[in-house]
Amino acid sequence: MKYLGILLIVLGAILLTVSYFAQWVDYNCVQFTGLGLMIAGLIAHIVIARRTRD
Repeated sequence: MKYLGILLIVLGAILLTVSYFAQWVDYNCVQFTGLGLMIAGLIAHIVIARRTRD
């Protein structure tokens, strides 16, 4: 649970990298899924970091 945010960011980056090399760059669903994972990971990381700090 501690590294959930970082994991989501890395999964989003991997998805975007794989989609580039697989030539899936014309499919918005894949691109928005990767972006959504990265944004969700950033928010989760901030929330978890604040919760463990207090």
